[in-house]
Amino acid sequence: MSLMAEYIGLAYFTEVPVVIWDVQRVGPSTGMPTRTAQGDITFANFIGHGDKRNILLFPANINECFEFGWKALDLAERLQTPILVLIDLDLGMNQWMGDRFEYPDRPIDRGKILWEDDLEKMLDDNQGVWGRYLDVDGDGIPYRTVPGNTHHKSAYFARGTGHDEFARYSEEPDVWERTIERIAHKIENATPLFPEPIVLIKPGAKIGIIGCGTTDDAIQEARYLLSEGNIPVDYLRVRSIPFCEDVRTFIQQHEHIYVVELNQDKQLRQLLTLFAPELANQLRSIAHIDGMPMTAKYIVDHLLEEEEE
Repeated sequence: MSLMAEYIGLAYFTEVPVVIWDVQRVGPSTGMPTRTAQGDITFANFIGHGDKRNILLFPANINECFEFGWKALDLAERLQTPILVLIDLDLGMNQWMGDRFEYPDRPIDRGKILWEDDLEKMLDDNQGVWGRYLDVDGDGIPYRTVPGNTHHKSAYFARGTGHDEFARYSEEPDVWERTIERIAHKIENATPLFPEPIVLIKPGAKIGIIGCGTTDDAIQEARYLLSEGNIPVDYLRVRSIPFCEDVRTFIQQHEHIYVVELNQDKQLRQLLTLFAPELANQLRSIAHIDGMPMTAKYIVDHLLEEEEE
């Protein structure tokens, strides 16, 4: 991730599909290379130069790793953009029991690909015009050709420099703004395609927890322990960024939200604050980083301590 930051930005701007898996360990630097963490969340969210909208996925177990594997490929192809899948070392490098994997229930989604007949029809419908970065449908996603298309007009340049809809070099301000706004538009409108958050509700709960990834097991156990003490707690597990509006609604419905994560800098809470700044005062943090997985005891102890203040 560190060495390839520039190329992730290149893939974003040239609109080349790519899937990257980040198995997070304890940093900075080499840190503790055999210990687990969730310390790359903000790094992955902002990675690359300039203005971008990166897409992050957060599986919590091996079954979701399998599921998000093919879903990440579909999203990358459909949106023509990098997809970053974040797990941590505890999940990525240990042995786990799991349920039988469920194979995809739909065909591979390669998005807007033009083969010879498709390209010929587009040229006929548009007075002989086709551009690699033309937004024909208004959703921000252009059509593309791929290797193997033998049509004589199928070739194009993929430019990492400023370019217009026909991949021609340009530094014109209006062309630049039009291009980056279109790319941002396609990401912002794609939120319904991402894995939706998992929401678990207990009657009468005024407190909520938000987490992601492998903190899930500890949060589930903590909710059970708290309910034994007559403290009902709701739970939302983030499975993708950009956040959907269900996350904002969940925060609005609770007096306090505890964001549980394995890092020092409260990175998931930072991104939630950027997403819903008007609700920042409701967000509290349970962040821990010692190289070990999150525990239910740590969550319960710190939540009760915060509630007593």
